[in-house]
Amino acid sequence: MSNNETIYIDGSGLIIGRLASKIAKLLLEGKKVYVVNAEKILISGNRRSIIEEWKRKLEIKSIINPRHNPIHYRRPDRIFRRVVRGMLPYRKPKGRTAYKNLTVVHGIPEQFKSVKFYKPEEAIAKGLPTDYIMLGELAKELGWNGNVN
Repeated sequence: MSNNETIYIDGSGLIIGRLASKIAKLLLEGKKVYVVNAEKILISGNRRSIIEEWKRKLEIKSIINPRHNPIHYRRPDRIFRRVVRGMLPYRKPKGRTAYKNLTVVHGIPEQFKSVKFYKPEEAIAKGLPTDYIMLGELAKELGWNGNVN
C-alpha cells in the first residue's frame, strides 16, 4: 500500500475495537479511509450491559455550566468516529490530520457502489460470541431517530 492511498472498508460484521485500531494505524500511515455500513458494526458483549453502560455515559455532565458538558453522540457514524479518535494522538498535529482523513457513512452511497471493499482479517467476527449488538441498534437505544442527516 502506497502513501496517500484511499481505502474503502465495509463495516458490516466487524468488531468495533479491532476495526478502530486497524483504521487508526492506516490513518497514521497517511492513508484516507472511508467506512460504509457504520450501523452494522458489531459490539461484542452482553446486550443489556452495553446499553446500560452507554446510557450511564449520557448522564455525565457539568454541574457548573452546561457549556462544559461532554458531547454525547447518538448517530452510529459519529459514535464510530469518536471510537477511532480515541485511538489517535488527537491532541498532536499528526493525530488531527490523520483524523481528518476518516469518513464514516451509513449504508453504501451511490459513489461507492462500484468500489472494491477491504475487510481487515483481524476485525472479522470469527466464532462470534452469542452476545453482541449492532452499532445501529445501540444508537436507537440512545435516542437516534434513524435519519442519516
